[in-house]
Amino acid sequence: QVQLVESGGGLVQSGGSLRLSCVVSRGTFSSYNIHWFRQAPGKEREFVAVIMWNGGRTEYANSVKGRFTISRDNAKNTLYLQMNSLKPEDTAVYYCAASSRYYTSGSGNAISYWGQGTQVTVSS
Repeated sequence: QVQLVESGGGLVQSGGSLRLSCVVSRGTFSSYNIHWFRQAPGKEREFVAVIMWNGGRTEYANSVKGRFTISRDNAKNTLYLQMNSLKPEDTAVYYCAASSRYYTSGSGNAISYWGQGTQVTVSS
């Protein structure tokens, strides 16, 4: 069973930066496409970004394009999400998710492997 553990969340002021990490264990990290989703209070979970298993392709939600960067280090079994120019509307719990499929939208309901989430709060 693949396990994912996120870290790096916290409280930051508007315009600030955070870097989230997701460590994957008990699975072949390099064989999975890894996604970031987020869920704000009272809202549905939404797609944020994805990176292909070999790092060769990435996609972003329009709301984060140009501000967030997804990357992976297959040697360390770790995924990153660098978040710059943060806005209050980025406040949410952020989840990483692993799949053999490559999703670029939606809520990720078909994805089997999820982390527990890390809270990101952006104050205005």
